[in-house]
Parts: sequence; C-alpha cells; structure tokens
Amino acid sequence: MTRVAVLGAKGRMGSTSAEAIEAADGLELVARIDVDDDLATIEEAGAEAALVFTTPDVAFDQARWCLERGIHVVIGTSGFGDDKVGQLREIVADHDGVGAIVVPNFSIGAVLMMRFAAVAAPFFESVEVIEMHHPDKVDAPSGTAVRTAEVIAEARREAGSPGLPDATTTDPDGARGAKVAGIPVHAVRARGFIASQEVLLGDPGEIFSIRHDSSSRESFMPGVVAALRWIPGHPGVTVGLDEVLGLD
Repeated sequence: MTRVAVLGAKGRMGSTSAEAIEAADGLELVARIDVDDDLATIEEAGAEAALVFTTPDVAFDQARWCLERGIHVVIGTSGFGDDKVGQLREIVADHDGVGAIVVPNFSIGAVLMMRFAAVAAPFFESVEVIEMHHPDKVDAPSGTAVRTAEVIAEARREAGSPGLPDATTTDPDGARGAKVAGIPVHAVRARGFIASQEVLLGDPGEIFSIRHDSSSRESFMPGVVAALRWIPGHPGVTVGLDEVLGLD
C-alpha cells in the first residue's frame, strides 16, 4: 500500500485524481493539499508519494520539497522542460532511493499516439502537430504537444531525415505556429475541448493523421494510478509513461 498526497487537490485534475486514488487497490490517499495549505502536512501524514497537479509557478518548488524529504513525486503539471528535468536529476542524485516521474499526458491513448507518431515521422516528408484544449488552460503549447514534437524530431534525426519543406517567408502574425525542436506546433483554445491532439504527416499524394481525444478527465486516471504504483520502486528521474507501460 502506497500512501499518497495530492497537491492541487481542489483543481480539476487534482480532485478527479483524489477520487481515483481512493478507489484504487494498492494506494491510500492520506493528504489533500491546496493553496495556503502547509506542505508539512504531507510529511505528517506519512505520505510516500506525492501527485503534483499545481500551477507551474509553484509545482517545481513543491516537487523539490518532497524529494528532499525522501517522498517520491509524480508530476502532472505542464512546463517541466529539459531545464527543470535537469534540476530534478540534480536533486534526486543527492537523495538515494527517491524517484520522480514527469508525465506530459496521463492518457494511455495519448502515450500511444506519441509512440505511433515517432514511428511514422521518418517515413513522411512533412509533419505538424495541432493541439486543442479548453480556454482555461494557462500554457501553450501543451506539454503533450511539446513532448510529441521532441520525440518526432528525435526519430527523424536518428533516421537521417531531411528538414521539413516550407516555403513560407512572410508570417508577421505567426500563422505557421510555434517551432518545437524544429516541428511546427499549433495550439487551439476553444470551449468544448478537454484535451485533443492531431499529428499530420504528409507525402506527395497522401496525408496520414494520428489523432487522440480525451472527452473527460477520467481518461487520465488509469495513467495516474499506474504512475503512482510504479514510482516507489523506480528511483531517479523518468519522463513520460512509456517505461511505466512497458513500451521501452
């Protein structure tokens, strides 16, 4: 039985996760932490793992606080790029046996979408990512889109793929989107979406589309539960659910 604290427990993902943890075998919810709550409550409750779903401005410091006290962390907050992952590795290196996993997307379908996109990317001349979320999301592009672009770029680099064709020379308003690892990424924010993403791959005469849609936050809960069960036995820093799901 792993004793778990949820940080950001009153938020949309935090509250749904707390319910899933209470219903899951092998997990026990011992603390719900939100704004203005004392982090010491986590330690006092005897938590062995913390699920972090707080805002990007505080999530890293909260994760560090937990790791320094030997509490494993599962991080669902967006914005943990290579720099913050590197800092987590430095923290973990000084605390034997503690583990952290940074998860851009807890949906099993989204993880498979990223894996399929990486497999397909070297076979096509063009590839772009479109992510679609609700307008209450504070960061763009999403962590999932960033990670997708990174794994696509890595797969194309390993395969020796050429650069993406694009004759655009004038784009004063950024209509071509952001470039993440050289891959165009477009962010849509519209009411009605929860979390959707499409990877478009193109060659002369054909378009191949890989799309995933989450219609409710319950779709993320199997990944949340799997990560919390997995992290106590896996010290160090891990990015993504691939290893948790046995995809590596």
